[in-house]
Amino acid sequence: MKMQKSFLFIAVLAAGLASCHKLDVPITTQLTPSVYPTDSAQFITASGPAYVALRGNYAVEFFFQQTLSTDEAILPARGGNWYDGAQNQQMHYHSWNKDNNYVNTNWTWLATIIGVVNQELSILNADEPSTYSAKQQNLAELKMVRALAYFYMIDNYGNVPIDTVYGDFNAHPTVARAQVFSFLENDIKGCLPYLSRATGTATYGRMNLYSAYALLAKMYLNAQVYTGTARWNDCIAACDTVINSGLYSLAPLSDYLVMFYPTNGPTSLGSENEFIFAIPYDPNLTNNVFPFRAVNIHARYDVPRSEQAKFSLPFDPSAPESTIPSFYDSYFSWDKNDVRNGQWLTGLQYLKDGVTPVTVTTTNLGYNQFYTGGSPSASYTYQVNLSEAVTLRQDSALFDCGNDEIAWNMGYRDIKFYPDWTSTSRNQNNDEPVFRYADILLMKAEAILQGGTATNGQTALSLCNALRAQRTTSPAWTNVTLDSIYNERTREFTQENWHRNDMIRFGKFENAWGFKVDADVNHRIFPIPTTALTLNPNLTQNPGY
Repeated sequence: MKMQKSFLFIAVLAAGLASCHKLDVPITTQLTPSVYPTDSAQFITASGPAYVALRGNYAVEFFFQQTLSTDEAILPARGGNWYDGAQNQQMHYHSWNKDNNYVNTNWTWLATIIGVVNQELSILNADEPSTYSAKQQNLAELKMVRALAYFYMIDNYGNVPIDTVYGDFNAHPTVARAQVFSFLENDIKGCLPYLSRATGTATYGRMNLYSAYALLAKMYLNAQVYTGTARWNDCIAACDTVINSGLYSLAPLSDYLVMFYPTNGPTSLGSENEFIFAIPYDPNLTNNVFPFRAVNIHARYDVPRSEQAKFSLPFDPSAPESTIPSFYDSYFSWDKNDVRNGQWLTGLQYLKDGVTPVTVTTTNLGYNQFYTGGSPSASYTYQVNLSEAVTLRQDSALFDCGNDEIAWNMGYRDIKFYPDWTSTSRNQNNDEPVFRYADILLMKAEAILQGGTATNGQTALSLCNALRAQRTTSPAWTNVTLDSIYNERTREFTQENWHRNDMIRFGKFENAWGFKVDADVNHRIFPIPTTALTLNPNLTQNPGY
């Protein structure tokens, strides 16, 4: 087990929860005066439920909501499999409604995090011994977990209720997005004097001062979207706090891909200095506290089922998720020296030796369900060749590519979170970064190019070239534009839950890609789900839904 993961799964303090579709969530734990934390180790235990809740949907349902709604990935049905009530189709077409499963489950997930933190804050603030020197630090850390959930709330749902009082189960009204932004900014700033400045193994996977500034930088970067007022210099100042700390650095070129391996963590190559805040995952530990899967199962969705042996997986992957040609061609095909190209499976497939072809033996009909020759049951062996195009050749209305080998080999696959060859299940050991140092550099570069004041002798160009020097052996850039920063962000943060956020900020979310032609600006945020509206009649539905 990787260091400092165990605190995420200490469930003895969390016994159950009721409905979580309002932000005023009644949560119950077994945190009593006899077990109040009196030292840092005990606080790790006490804060466990908040981090267990945070781990919940992040790598699966939240990932799909952020990713399938963009040009980064598509998850079509294949012979009826993965249609899943049209939830994936709706994400791609931007035709989701208030009953979409991702829309519902992610609201529930974020509301649960907020409710759990509110409860823990209420108990610890009232009864944790005032003589405990780290009390204010502990409370600030928990507030930062809540702040991250609120950030995801306003980013995805726009206007949401504000609830910070455990035990107040009144139906709170929807609050304007800009007002929630202001509340969130003030709440984070109030935590800054108390947050830990420690990094490394002892604090890995926990919110500290620099993750707070990374969150502020992300808020200020998107302030014009959220509030109508640009905050570029505030974004730069928040980034500078992280940069000037000297505690973080870019993973070198040789470690970029390793940074996302199942072995990543506080002492591994690349991630030990680049991850500012990460969510740990461990297939040996389970979540039996909250109704979320709380797993990282990227390989299940991304590895072609024909390549189970290649990656030594103990389960059959299905790989229904792929990218679309325009995404790969726009961001990954042009620089052959870019290490980030190595995260993709494309074209003819070989075993790990790079020589032995990956082959599949089936029948003529099994290879092509539309085979019309005279020998449908005759044996057919072929080398797996992942095609770039994704075609709805069985049923376009049902978003279906077909149920044959041609269909299952459609689309290039991204295996950035490299398949975990050590796991005994489909759950992976790869930790998922939320904030990385690379993001700090690119946020500052973007803010400068948008009109913010350059600091520390750094320009948008120098910041981008500093990153690219650790990602490609191609020559440094000689100029930089907002589009080139957008392209660099897309290459750098593929599969890391930021592309939807970037597309909206750069005005690209209404573009056409794949089979999607929707250009409704109302779809920049999701609807408030039906279940939430039922439980809280004071909520107001978002425009256009």
